[in-house]
Amino acid sequence: MAEDLVLDTAIRDWVLIPLSVVMVLIGILRYFVSKLMRSSQLPDAKMVKEGQVVIRARNLRAAANFIPPKSFRARRAYFSNEENGLLHVPKGQAAQNPQAQMLSDPNMAMDMMKKNLSMIIPQTLTFAWVNFFFSGFVAAKIPFPLTQRFRSMLQNGIDLSTVDVSYVSSRSWYLYFLNLFGLRGLFSLILGEENATDDTQRMMQMSGFGFDPTKNLSAEKDSLDILQHEWALPKFEKRAERVLRKLVS
Repeated sequence: MAEDLVLDTAIRDWVLIPLSVVMVLIGILRYFVSKLMRSSQLPDAKMVKEGQVVIRARNLRAAANFIPPKSFRARRAYFSNEENGLLHVPKGQAAQNPQAQMLSDPNMAMDMMKKNLSMIIPQTLTFAWVNFFFSGFVAAKIPFPLTQRFRSMLQNGIDLSTVDVSYVSSRSWYLYFLNLFGLRGLFSLILGEENATDDTQRMMQMSGFGFDPTKNLSAEKDSLDILQHEWALPKFEKRAERVLRKLVS
Protein backbone atom coordinates (compact mmCIF):
# COMPACT_ATOMS: atom_id res chain seq x y z
CA MET A 1 0.00 0.00 0.00
CA ALA A 2 1.34 3.42 -0.93
CA GLU A 3 2.45 5.68 1.89
CA ASP A 4 1.50 9.34 2.33
CA LEU A 5 4.54 11.51 2.98
CA VAL A 6 4.82 14.87 4.69
CA LEU A 7 7.06 17.05 2.55
CA ASP A 8 9.58 19.13 4.45
CA THR A 9 9.53 22.84 3.68
CA ALA A 10 13.33 22.83 3.75
CA ILE A 11 13.30 20.65 0.61
CA ARG A 12 11.20 23.30 -1.10
CA ASP A 13 13.57 26.08 -0.01
CA TRP A 14 16.90 24.31 -0.60
CA VAL A 15 16.13 21.86 -3.43
CA LEU A 16 13.04 22.80 -5.44
CA ILE A 17 13.49 26.57 -5.67
CA PRO A 18 17.30 26.57 -6.24
CA LEU A 19 16.96 23.87 -8.90
CA SER A 20 14.31 25.85 -10.75
CA VAL A 21 16.25 29.12 -10.54
CA VAL A 22 19.48 27.51 -11.74
CA MET A 23 17.72 25.90 -14.71
CA VAL A 24 16.25 29.25 -15.75
CA LEU A 25 19.67 30.93 -15.51
CA ILE A 26 21.30 28.12 -17.50
CA GLY A 27 18.64 28.47 -20.19
CA ILE A 28 19.26 32.22 -20.45
CA LEU A 29 23.01 31.60 -20.62
CA ARG A 30 22.48 29.05 -23.39
CA TYR A 31 20.47 31.62 -25.31
CA PHE A 32 23.29 34.18 -25.30
CA VAL A 33 25.98 31.57 -26.02
CA SER A 34 23.98 30.26 -28.99
CA LYS A 35 23.49 33.81 -30.18
CA LEU A 36 27.25 34.45 -30.07
CA MET A 37 28.08 31.18 -31.83
CA ARG A 38 25.51 31.67 -34.56
CA SER A 39 27.04 32.63 -37.90
CA SER A 40 25.32 35.28 -39.97
CA GLN A 41 23.65 33.80 -43.04
CA LEU A 42 22.01 35.68 -45.87
CA PRO A 43 18.51 34.38 -46.64
CA ASP A 44 17.91 32.74 -49.99
CA ALA A 45 16.15 35.30 -52.21
CA LYS A 46 14.20 32.66 -54.11
CA MET A 47 12.99 31.00 -50.93
CA VAL A 48 11.90 34.32 -49.43
CA LYS A 49 10.04 35.21 -52.62
CA GLU A 50 8.21 31.88 -52.71
CA GLY A 51 7.32 32.19 -49.05
CA GLN A 52 5.82 35.62 -49.65
CA VAL A 53 3.80 34.25 -52.58
CA VAL A 54 2.36 31.53 -50.33
CA ILE A 55 1.42 34.13 -47.70
CA ARG A 56 -0.32 36.32 -50.31
CA ALA A 57 -2.25 33.33 -51.63
CA ARG A 58 -3.38 32.42 -48.11
CA ASN A 59 -4.55 35.98 -47.52
CA LEU A 60 -6.55 35.78 -50.75
CA ARG A 61 -8.24 32.58 -49.61
CA ALA A 62 -9.01 34.07 -46.20
CA ALA A 63 -10.59 37.25 -47.62
CA ALA A 64 -12.03 35.80 -50.85
CA ASN A 65 -15.67 36.38 -49.92
CA PHE A 66 -15.14 40.08 -49.36
CA ILE A 67 -14.24 40.89 -53.00
CA PRO A 68 -16.48 40.62 -56.08
CA PRO A 69 -16.48 37.36 -58.05
CA LYS A 70 -14.81 38.93 -61.09
CA SER A 71 -11.96 40.29 -58.95
CA PHE A 72 -11.52 36.97 -57.21
CA ARG A 73 -11.32 35.07 -60.51
CA ALA A 74 -8.72 37.50 -61.81
CA ARG A 75 -6.59 37.13 -58.70
CA ARG A 76 -6.92 33.35 -58.71
CA ALA A 77 -5.82 33.21 -62.34
CA TYR A 78 -2.85 35.43 -61.44
CA PHE A 79 -1.74 32.90 -58.83
CA SER A 80 -2.76 29.54 -60.29
CA ASN A 81 -2.49 30.05 -64.06
CA GLU A 82 -0.92 26.97 -65.69
CA GLU A 83 1.36 29.06 -67.91
CA ASN A 84 2.82 31.82 -65.74
CA GLY A 85 0.98 31.66 -62.40
CA LEU A 86 2.97 32.47 -59.29
CA LEU A 87 1.93 29.20 -57.64
CA HIS A 88 2.45 27.04 -60.70
CA VAL A 89 5.40 24.65 -60.38
CA PRO A 90 6.80 23.18 -63.61
CA LYS A 91 6.68 19.40 -63.79
CA GLY A 92 10.40 19.12 -64.38
CA GLN A 93 11.31 21.08 -61.26
CA ALA A 94 12.50 18.74 -58.52
CA ALA A 95 11.67 19.23 -54.88
CA GLN A 96 14.36 20.64 -52.66
CA ASN A 97 16.18 18.14 -50.48
CA PRO A 98 17.05 19.74 -47.12
CA GLN A 99 19.65 17.08 -46.31
CA ALA A 100 21.45 17.64 -49.60
CA GLN A 101 21.36 21.38 -48.96
CA MET A 102 22.87 20.86 -45.52
CA LEU A 103 25.66 18.67 -46.90
CA SER A 104 26.45 21.14 -49.67
CA ASP A 105 26.54 24.13 -47.30
CA PRO A 106 29.39 23.78 -44.73
CA ASN A 107 28.12 26.78 -42.74
CA MET A 108 24.79 25.06 -42.11
CA ALA A 109 26.49 21.87 -40.90
CA MET A 110 28.81 23.92 -38.68
CA ASP A 111 25.87 25.82 -37.20
CA MET A 112 24.07 22.59 -36.39
CA MET A 113 27.19 21.18 -34.69
CA LYS A 114 27.62 24.37 -32.63
CA LYS A 115 24.00 24.34 -31.53
CA ASN A 116 24.17 20.68 -30.61
CA LEU A 117 27.26 21.36 -28.50
CA SER A 118 25.56 24.31 -26.82
CA MET A 119 22.73 21.94 -25.89
CA ILE A 120 24.61 18.77 -24.96
CA ILE A 121 27.41 20.25 -22.83
CA PRO A 122 25.17 22.27 -20.44
CA GLN A 123 22.74 19.34 -20.19
CA THR A 124 25.54 16.93 -19.24
CA LEU A 125 27.08 19.25 -16.65
CA THR A 126 23.70 20.15 -15.15
CA PHE A 127 22.64 16.52 -14.90
CA ALA A 128 25.89 15.64 -13.11
CA TRP A 129 25.36 18.56 -10.69
CA VAL A 130 21.75 17.56 -9.98
CA ASN A 131 22.67 13.90 -9.60
CA PHE A 132 25.44 14.74 -7.11
CA PHE A 133 23.66 17.31 -4.91
CA PHE A 134 19.91 16.75 -5.29
CA SER A 135 19.46 13.03 -5.91
CA GLY A 136 17.09 11.08 -3.64
CA PHE A 137 14.78 13.94 -2.55
CA VAL A 138 11.00 13.88 -2.85
CA ALA A 139 10.44 17.42 -4.06
CA ALA A 140 6.74 17.79 -4.88
CA LYS A 141 3.41 16.03 -5.23
CA ILE A 142 0.98 16.08 -8.13
CA PRO A 143 -2.57 16.94 -6.95
CA PHE A 144 -4.23 14.04 -8.82
CA PRO A 145 -3.68 10.26 -8.77
CA LEU A 146 -1.66 8.46 -11.44
CA THR A 147 -1.13 4.86 -12.50
CA GLN A 148 1.99 2.79 -11.93
CA ARG A 149 3.21 3.42 -15.48
CA PHE A 150 4.22 6.95 -14.47
CA ARG A 151 6.47 5.78 -11.62
CA SER A 152 9.65 5.55 -13.69
CA MET A 153 9.07 9.06 -15.05
CA LEU A 154 8.07 10.80 -11.81
CA GLN A 155 10.30 9.01 -9.31
CA ASN A 156 13.65 8.82 -11.08
CA GLY A 157 16.33 8.17 -8.46
CA ILE A 158 13.94 6.77 -5.78
CA ASP A 159 13.68 2.98 -5.63
CA LEU A 160 10.71 2.66 -3.28
CA SER A 161 7.61 0.92 -4.58
CA THR A 162 5.61 1.86 -1.46
CA VAL A 163 5.68 5.61 -2.25
CA ASP A 164 2.60 6.91 -4.01
CA VAL A 165 3.09 7.57 -7.73
CA SER A 166 1.93 11.18 -7.46
CA TYR A 167 5.14 12.16 -5.60
CA VAL A 168 7.87 13.67 -7.79
CA SER A 169 11.57 13.23 -7.10
CA SER A 170 14.08 16.03 -7.51
CA ARG A 171 15.76 14.31 -10.45
CA SER A 172 12.44 13.84 -12.27
CA TRP A 173 11.60 17.46 -11.56
CA TYR A 174 14.76 18.42 -13.41
CA LEU A 175 14.54 15.85 -16.23
CA TYR A 176 10.88 16.09 -17.18
CA PHE A 177 8.99 18.97 -15.61
CA LEU A 178 11.58 21.72 -16.05
CA ASN A 179 13.20 20.68 -19.32
CA LEU A 180 10.18 19.35 -21.19
CA PHE A 181 7.11 21.13 -19.83
CA GLY A 182 7.82 24.17 -17.72
CA LEU A 183 10.51 26.38 -19.25
CA ARG A 184 9.54 26.93 -22.88
CA GLY A 185 6.77 29.39 -22.09
CA LEU A 186 8.92 31.13 -19.47
CA PHE A 187 11.80 31.57 -21.91
CA SER A 188 9.41 32.94 -24.53
CA LEU A 189 8.21 35.46 -21.96
CA ILE A 190 11.73 36.49 -20.87
CA LEU A 191 13.69 36.24 -24.11
CA GLY A 192 10.96 36.80 -26.68
CA GLU A 193 9.22 34.51 -29.12
CA GLU A 194 12.27 33.97 -31.35
CA ASN A 195 14.56 32.67 -28.64
CA ALA A 196 17.31 30.16 -29.30
CA THR A 197 16.38 27.80 -26.46
CA ASP A 198 13.67 26.00 -28.42
CA ASP A 199 15.99 23.54 -30.16
CA THR A 200 13.34 21.85 -32.32
CA GLN A 201 12.02 25.09 -33.72
CA ARG A 202 15.55 26.42 -34.09
CA MET A 203 16.70 23.43 -36.15
CA MET A 204 13.63 23.52 -38.39
CA GLN A 205 14.08 27.20 -39.20
CA MET A 206 17.78 27.06 -40.07
CA SER A 207 18.05 28.63 -43.52
CA GLY A 208 14.80 27.09 -44.58
CA PHE A 209 15.67 23.62 -43.29
CA GLY A 210 12.47 21.59 -43.35
CA PHE A 211 10.76 24.03 -45.75
CA ASP A 212 9.90 22.53 -49.14
CA PRO A 213 8.90 25.43 -51.42
CA THR A 214 7.74 23.15 -54.25
CA LYS A 215 5.40 21.25 -51.96
CA ASN A 216 4.03 24.42 -50.37
CA LEU A 217 3.37 26.12 -53.70
CA SER A 218 1.57 23.07 -55.09
CA ALA A 219 -0.54 22.62 -51.96
CA GLU A 220 -1.53 26.29 -51.93
CA LYS A 221 -2.42 26.16 -55.63
CA ASP A 222 -4.70 23.16 -55.07
CA SER A 223 -6.41 24.89 -52.13
CA LEU A 224 -7.00 28.02 -54.18
CA ASP A 225 -8.36 26.06 -57.15
CA ILE A 226 -11.01 24.21 -55.13
CA LEU A 227 -12.12 27.28 -53.18
CA GLN A 228 -15.83 28.06 -53.65
CA HIS A 229 -16.31 31.83 -53.84
CA GLU A 230 -19.42 33.33 -52.27
CA TRP A 231 -19.59 37.10 -52.20
CA ALA A 232 -20.63 38.31 -48.76
CA LEU A 233 -21.57 41.90 -49.66
CA PRO A 234 -25.14 41.23 -50.94
CA LYS A 235 -25.94 39.29 -47.79
CA PHE A 236 -24.51 42.09 -45.70
CA GLU A 237 -26.68 44.68 -47.51
CA LYS A 238 -29.84 42.62 -46.94
CA ARG A 239 -28.93 42.15 -43.28
CA ALA A 240 -28.28 45.87 -42.83
CA GLU A 241 -31.61 46.65 -44.53
CA ARG A 242 -33.48 44.35 -42.14
CA VAL A 243 -31.77 45.97 -39.16
CA LEU A 244 -32.68 49.45 -40.38
CA ARG A 245 -36.31 48.43 -40.86
CA LYS A 246 -36.46 47.09 -37.32
CA LEU A 247 -34.96 50.30 -35.97
CA VAL A 248 -37.42 52.47 -37.92
CA SER A 249 -40.41 50.43 -36.88
